[in-house]
This record gives sequence, structure tokens and C-alpha cells, in this order.
Amino acid sequence: MPWNALDTYENGLRFFTGVVDAVPNDRWAADSPCAGWTALDVLGHVGEATSVGTRILRGGELEFARHDPPSSAVDGDPRQWWTALAASARDALAGVTDLDREVDSPAGRRSVRDGLSFPAVDLFLHGWDLAAATGGSVRFPAEAVEFIRGVFAHVPEEVTRRPGVFAAPVAVPAGSDATDQVLGFAGRDPRWTPTP
Repeated sequence: MPWNALDTYENGLRFFTGVVDAVPNDRWAADSPCAGWTALDVLGHVGEATSVGTRILRGGELEFARHDPPSSAVDGDPRQWWTALAASARDALAGVTDLDREVDSPAGRRSVRDGLSFPAVDLFLHGWDLAAATGGSVRFPAEAVEFIRGVFAHVPEEVTRRPGVFAAPVAVPAGSDATDQVLGFAGRDPRWTPTP
């Protein structure tokens, strides 16, 4: 059965948490596939977005200070910081009963369904970024791949290919699995490895 935005976000939190839990303590400063970002920057970016999403779901204030670099958002132990944010997000999701309910977001007024879609995708893509940066390897569940493809099926190229979203697509070898195909579409080289 296909995942909706809520399912994908919930499973994405679980997926990303599994990646965070597997990061060796000495790898947070490693380069990541996101140009100019370390593994800790990836975590900070995802955590910051998760925190904003949680406030939106609870009807809280939308104002927030974007951290630069994103790693400066991380307070204390990275795992403990993420665990607390993920728990708060799950609590907020538990109160969602109507995906069509409209909420205020940084992108304007939109349904919970639309508001959760991009953050749900980010949890998987940045989960791969974090795993790749720190010596891990992950594959996306088939339901996540289907959801990601569905989200971008009708998004104009000029919206998808811009700073802060996706870089130009990366060609992947014929016969690549679904995860690598999605990564290539999202401007990531599935064969990327960190600099030693």
C-alpha cells in the first residue's frame, strides 16, 4: 500500500534516526555530498527543518533563525539533540488527523499534506547524505521511492533545479537500483565517497 505524506514523514524520521545512531563519534566533521557541508551540517539542517515543521504542526510561531553553518544549530551531543527533536516531531504527528487541514508555513498557507511532503523527502535524501559522509550505506524503501517520484512528477524543472533544492541530475549506470536512480535525479552521485 502506498505511503501518504504522514506515513513517509513518520518512516523518514525512523530512517534518519537509524542513520544518526550509526554515525561513529569521530565522523561528524567528515565532508558530506552536500557541497561545503560536513556530516554535522547535514544533521543541523535536517534538525532545524524538523523543529520548524513541529512548530507548524502545533500551530506555533513560524519565526526562526537559520543557522549558518547549519552545524551551529546542534546543541550538545548530536545524537541526543536529534533524538529529542525526532521525539517532539513524532508527538506532533500523532495529533494530525486531517492531512488536508491548512496551516501557515514558510512557503505560505498550505495543507498539512503539502507541508510534510518536502520534509519527508529530505529525511530520506539527507539520510543517504549523512550515511555516505560517515562510512555507511543505506537504501530507500520501495514506498519512499514511489512517494519521492510522485512528489516531483509534476514539479516544474525550474523549481526543482535551483539553489537549496536539487543540482543538475547525475547520470547513473544502466541497471542502477531505484535508490541510485532517485539519488541521480536529486543531483547526487551514488558513487560519491568522502575525502580520506
